[in-house]
Amino acid sequence: MSKKILLYDATLREGNQAEDIAFTLEDKLRITEKIDNLGVHFIEGGWPTSNKKDFNYFKEVKSYNLKNSTVVAFGSTAKPGSPVNKDKNLNDLINAQTEAVTIFGKSWDLQVHDVLKINLEQNLKLIEESVLYLKKRVPLVFFDAEHFFDGFKANPEYAIRVLTHAVNGGADCVILCDTNGGTLPFELPKIIKSVKEHIKGHLGIHAHNDSDVATANTLIAARAGCTHIQGTVNGYGERCGNANLCSIIPNLKIKMGIPCVSDEQLKKISGVSRFVNELANLLQNKHRPFVGTSAFAHKAGVHVSAIKKNPETYEHISPELVGNTQRILLSDQAGKANILQKAREFNLDISSHKPFVQEILSDLKDLEMQGFQFEGAEASFELRMRKALGTVKRYFDLVGFRVIVEKKEEGEPLSEATIMVKVGGKIEHTAAMGDGPVNALDNALRKALENFYPELSKVALIDYKVRVISSGKGTGSLVRVLVESGDTVDNWGTVGVSENIIEASWQALTDSITYKLLKDELNNRS
Repeated sequence: MSKKILLYDATLREGNQAEDIAFTLEDKLRITEKIDNLGVHFIEGGWPTSNKKDFNYFKEVKSYNLKNSTVVAFGSTAKPGSPVNKDKNLNDLINAQTEAVTIFGKSWDLQVHDVLKINLEQNLKLIEESVLYLKKRVPLVFFDAEHFFDGFKANPEYAIRVLTHAVNGGADCVILCDTNGGTLPFELPKIIKSVKEHIKGHLGIHAHNDSDVATANTLIAARAGCTHIQGTVNGYGERCGNANLCSIIPNLKIKMGIPCVSDEQLKKISGVSRFVNELANLLQNKHRPFVGTSAFAHKAGVHVSAIKKNPETYEHISPELVGNTQRILLSDQAGKANILQKAREFNLDISSHKPFVQEILSDLKDLEMQGFQFEGAEASFELRMRKALGTVKRYFDLVGFRVIVEKKEEGEPLSEATIMVKVGGKIEHTAAMGDGPVNALDNALRKALENFYPELSKVALIDYKVRVISSGKGTGSLVRVLVESGDTVDNWGTVGVSENIIEASWQALTDSITYKLLKDELNNRS
């Protein structure tokens, strides 16, 4: 199956309408460059009439030298009762000076009656005149038939007439919108076939994810003849989101043989997903297909053993095709294959015949029984593996620490940590304040060690998580602390477990610092 597919990204408008997302103007411009590099054909920049930020976006983006994408301004048909040449929305679209514009109009008779409060014929006239007015002034005009599938189910004749009037006005493509996201995949082929019997121009698809099938609906629509494919990065959008371009693009290219982007562009898609996620300031969904960090992660020993023989046994595509990587996880489900693979990743030369491989595996299972978890703390596991091999020196020893939290009637609590550490026979005794007891302990430990290891000044604590892992003991429950740290080169995770949250934090913090010092030592050797 091979046809010309045009990709249309709506992240800057639809994605920006998602709860918890609010892109700044600078965010939108940076995302535009990333999506352009991905090879998407059209980027919907926003609605210039709706807010000043979108208006300014179209002014600023003119200075960008986009290589692959055409920027699109979005709006609606003229307001009922407003002459098209006097309609502010239409004229703002023209003044955006883009090569393409998209307007939406009502294709569901219920919306015409209940929302626009006009009759059906007036709506058809509104659509055709709005498209015609824009088409005389803008090279490309796309028409989003809002609520098309609901409209077709309720009144198929009228829904088709809406499309016909848009085409008569000069629309270069009419897009079938599942605005409420309620259409199921098996419904699409019959509806699209009926549309094609009446509309000979280009068709598009715009699917929402309220029934969790937006991406599937989009792929089915592409197979049924829609050549204009709309979606958003990571599926961000109003309510439950939109069709996810990060799944659509790999499926179109790899599974359906449609060359919508180049091989090199496809490799950028995981990076684009994470970049947009960061600017949206949302936690990364590691389980997202194709681009998530868990998409090609393997945990069960049977799986790991199999993929080392042939990755196709448990991977539907090569992760490198989409810029992702295979990962081997560590857990109580691990086997020797997991240990051997992690050793290779850590550049350790070990053999499955050596006794300590089984010892490391047994140690891993025992620790996880105690509440440790190494899936997000591989630095802690690497340290344990290297200690088993006798290749990690003691960079420092704890003499003792004390953490004090003081709370007075007025004001915020004050946290102070005092610590004594021994480095090479010399004892360092220092104290530090912090935003909490763990932060104070972290600050005091760094302060004590930076005199000996100045490189620790480059380490930042990025994330800190606490989870209660035993029940029924109330505040005396066992807790697991996961710490993510980073320097200017990379990030790493460490873990600690104890009934005492400060002790668990201490374990994770000392592993983090030890890992940093070991990493630098190994890099200096190579």
